[in-house]
Formats: sequence, structure tokens, C-alpha cells
Amino acid sequence: MWKWFLGLLVIVVVGCAGSGYWLTRAGILEEVRSKLRPDLKATKVRVGAVERGDLIRVVSAPGYIEPRTKVDISAQVSARIVALPFREGQRARKGETLVRLESDDLQALLDSARASLRSEESRLEGVRATYEQADRDLRRQRELLGSKDIAPQVYEAAEARWLELKSALEQVERSIDIARANIKRAEKDLANTVISAPFDGVISQLNAEVGELVVVGTLNSPGSVIMRFSDLSRMLMRARIDEANIMPVEGGQRCRVYINAFPGSVYRGVVERVRPTRQVGSDQTAYFETEIAVELPEDNALSGMLANVDVEVETLAGVLKVPSQAVVDRAVDDLPAALRESPLVDSGKKYVRVVWTIEGGRARATPVIAGASDLTHTVVVQGVAEGSSIIIGPYKTLLSLKHEQRVEDDRGEGNGSGGAGDGVGASRASSGGGTSGGG
Repeated sequence: MWKWFLGLLVIVVVGCAGSGYWLTRAGILEEVRSKLRPDLKATKVRVGAVERGDLIRVVSAPGYIEPRTKVDISAQVSARIVALPFREGQRARKGETLVRLESDDLQALLDSARASLRSEESRLEGVRATYEQADRDLRRQRELLGSKDIAPQVYEAAEARWLELKSALEQVERSIDIARANIKRAEKDLANTVISAPFDGVISQLNAEVGELVVVGTLNSPGSVIMRFSDLSRMLMRARIDEANIMPVEGGQRCRVYINAFPGSVYRGVVERVRPTRQVGSDQTAYFETEIAVELPEDNALSGMLANVDVEVETLAGVLKVPSQAVVDRAVDDLPAALRESPLVDSGKKYVRVVWTIEGGRARATPVIAGASDLTHTVVVQGVAEGSSIIIGPYKTLLSLKHEQRVEDDRGEGNGSGGAGDGVGASRASSGGGTSGGG
């Protein structure tokens, strides 16, 4: 009996050992253990390192693209449009005709002014001859009066005649001046029926059609704007930089411009000037308009395109930096008691910035003092050392990590070299309005 019992026991032991070996080899045992004890399972993370290098601090702002030079083409005379040689979007060279207005009435006015001048000139000849004769008569009467050969009344009559003709002569001369001025004005009005391109450019906006009557603006009534003519070879970005971030921005600083219409493209620019007047937007945000010269290919130059800019306001050399998303905010109350005593933790605040370091396969919340940022990396002023292994992603994991939680590099290669990350901290702000920096 005991032999039978011993044999059965041996079979059970061997079977259990074999089953355990098989479960272990198949990973089933580890899976069951992880379900029963989730704290024993290592969380997959992306690992990087604290690096030393240069970082460029930037101020970000939204804005729009427009030509540096643009003019509204208006009429100098009231007339009907008879020709528009160019359509919207077409290019024109300096001096080419953009608009031709009806000129028949103005030509008639010019002809009338010239005829009036000829008439006044003919009249002048007759009045001058009569005046010269009266002048000779007056001199002769003056001599006769001196010799007492005529009565004073005769001389006075001759003098009155002379004064009358002198006034008539001066009046005709003034009429001739007026006629000549009328000719100049008529010639100018006639010339203004042809409007030429003031520079090489593009008809960026056409507001009228052939046959429309255009009028000249007055003090109380605006005139007709026929078209907008723009030089697309030189473009500007008008950026709205927030009042709180305007102080480090100045002329000559380099910029990176991102145009919404061309995703993935980066254009170089230079700050030209900051307009000194504070403005308030529709959302009640105060800003200063800043003009930025953009190196934009003319084929990509479209007026009014929305854009964002990063103005490089400061270069920090040889600083410790980490991917921006590796720096996260953590509630002070969630930290272990030992960490809450760290000099880098302000007990008067609810949150502290931390970087997750790795020691012995476990994540450790490490309080840090963060500095400036260039939107992909952030300067670490204090808290971690160069070369320290840190967790840089995924971003959702960074937000949910626990102190002393088991972690494992998802590449299975030990500590990685770091990267820009995949969360919001590493992405470019598409409609920013602030300076990238930490505190």
C-alpha cells in the first residue's frame, strides 16, 4: 500500500514540476502573476539622458503675412472705366497700363481751354494796341498842359482813358494766365485717364469692372478704389507679441516663421521694428505689433496668410537641458515625505516641477528648477546632473507615473539618448502668444 502511495506522490511532484516549467517557458505564469500583482509589472517608457548644450530662448506670437509695399489704385478724375488690361492675380511691370478711363469729355475740355487761350491772346493784341495809343496821347497831352496849350480838363480826360485801358490790359493778361492754368489742369486730367503701375507687382485685389463709373474722393466721401497693387517680392509678417513678452524683442533679432498654408516649412526672418503703440485685440489682450521681414519665395507669397513666429531673443550656451515634455508638474502632496523636504520644493505652492529619473529599474520623482525653453528642450538649472538617465515619454505615462514604480526601456536597450518627445511639450505652438521659458 505504501509503495502505491509513494509512486503516486512521485508522479504528482514530477507533473507539477513539468507544468511549472512549461508555464514559465510559455510566459503564462508571468502573465498570471502580473494580473494578480500589477505592481510587479514594469511599465514601458522611453529613456533619455540629461544633456549639456546650447539653447535659444524664443518669444512666440501669431500674425499674418502681407506685402511690404502695397497701394490702393484710385481715380484722380471721375470717369467710366473703358479698359482693365490685367486681371486679379496677374503681374504687371512698372509703367504698364493698369486702368484706362473714358477720355472724350476731358479731351473736349482741353480743346475748349486751348481755344479760350487763343481767343484771349487775340483780344490781348487789340487791347494792347489801344493802350499803347492812349499812352502816347497821354504823354502828348502832358506836354501841352505844361505849355498851357490845353485846359486841365482835356489832360484829365486823356489820363482817365489811359487808366481805363491799362486796367483792361491787365484784366486780359490775367485771363490769359487763367486760360493757361485751365489747359494745364485739363492736360493733367486727361493724363489721369491712364493709370500706370507704380512698380513691378501683382494685382492682389480687383474691385471694379469695365463700364463702371469711378468717382474722386472728397472730404466727406471716399473715392472709388479700383484695385490693390502689391509688391510680392518683399514680404512682411505683422506679429502680435503679447505685452508681457515684448521687452526682450528688438530690431535685428533672427526669427523662424511658420505659415499655416505651408505646414512643415520654416522660413527665416528678421525683426525690423516694434511699433511703439500698445494695442488691444478683440479678446481684450494687449499686444505690440512687430514687423518682421520674411525670406519668402515669390511663388509662395500670398497676402493675408496666417502665420506664427519664434523670435530668437537669447542664446544660452553650455546649459543642462532635457526634452521639454520630460519636465512635468506634480502635486506636492503626492510626493513622498522625504522629497517634500527637498530645498527645491516650495511648500507654499501646490505643485512642483519634477523630472523622472531611473534608479535600479524604478522611476523616481526628482524635483528640479526649470529655466528657459526653446519649445523642444528646457533648461534644468538645478536638480539633476549631466548624463543622468531620465524618462522622456510617452507623455501620458509621464503624467501617471508613481514614485518607485517599476519601469523598463521600451527599446530594451538600457538608457537611451533622449529626444524631443511626443507630447505637447515637444510640439510647436501653432497659435502661440508667449515666451518659452520656465520658472
